[in-house]
Amino acid sequence: MKILIALLLGLVQGLCEFLPVSSSGHLYLVEKLTGGAVGEGYFGSFFVVMLHVATLIAVLFVYREQVGAILRHPLQPLTLYLIVATLPTVAAALILKKWDALDAWIENGNLLGVSFLLTAAFLTVSELLCRRRKPKKSIGTMRWTDALAIGGMQAIGILPGVSRSGATIAGALGRRMDRRSAADFSFLLSVPAILGALILELYKLVKTPAAVAGGSVFEFGATLILGMLAAAISGYFAVRFMIRLVTKKGLFGFAVYTAVLGVAVLILQLTKTLGFGFTPFGG
Repeated sequence: MKILIALLLGLVQGLCEFLPVSSSGHLYLVEKLTGGAVGEGYFGSFFVVMLHVATLIAVLFVYREQVGAILRHPLQPLTLYLIVATLPTVAAALILKKWDALDAWIENGNLLGVSFLLTAAFLTVSELLCRRRKPKKSIGTMRWTDALAIGGMQAIGILPGVSRSGATIAGALGRRMDRRSAADFSFLLSVPAILGALILELYKLVKTPAAVAGGSVFEFGATLILGMLAAAISGYFAVRFMIRLVTKKGLFGFAVYTAVLGVAVLILQLTKTLGFGFTPFGG
C-alpha cells in the first residue's frame, strides 16, 4: 500500500510541478484522500522534497544545454535574472520561517480553495493580456525589473494551491514576454527554487532525524526510489508538454480546471469534509 501511495504521489508531483495546477495543493488533497498517509513516517516533508528533487532532475535534463551554458559562463545576464527572480521567494520563506503561527496556518490548508482560485485568476488575466498585447520580449531582451516581477509571482506560489509554474508563466506573459520565453524562464527558475527547498529540508532533517523514521530502511528506500522515478518520468513529459502547450494553445483550459477545483475545495472546507476546513488566522 505504501508503495502504491508513493507511486501516486510521485506521479502527482511530476505532473503538477510543471503543469500550472499546483503540485503542493494536489499533494495536500492526496494526503487527505489517503487518510493522512502522506504525513506518516514514510511520507513526511522529506519525502515530498525528494519528489521535488526528482522533478529537478527532469527539468535539468530537458534544459541541459541552457544549464550547461550557465555553468560554463556564469557571468551572463540570465544568471543575474535567475538570482533576482529568486530573491522574493527567499524573502517570503524567511518571513514564514520567523512567523511560525502564519506558516502553520497556511500549511494546514486554510487557503487551499482560495489559492486554487487565485491560480485560475492569474492564468486567465495573463492569457487575456497576452492576446490583447503583442509580446515584445524574450529571455535575451528582458530586464532585471521583469525578473523581479516574475520572482514576486513565484513568491506567491509558496502558498499551497497557487501554482509556481502557473504564477511565473503568468508573470512573464504579463511582462510581455513571448510564450516560449515565458515557459523557458519559468522552468529554469524552478532549479534554484527546488534546490532551496532541498537545503531547507536537509537542515530540518539534521535537526530532527526522526522526520523520516518508521518501518525498515529497505522499505523506506524502495518507496522513496519508486516515488522519485515516477516524479522524474512524469515531470519530464510534463515539461515537454507544457512547452508545446504554452507556445501553441494557451492556458485557459488550466484556468477552468483550477477554478472548478477551487470551488470544490471551498465547498469541502465549508462542510469540513475530508478533515480540513477554514480556520480564521489566530482562531
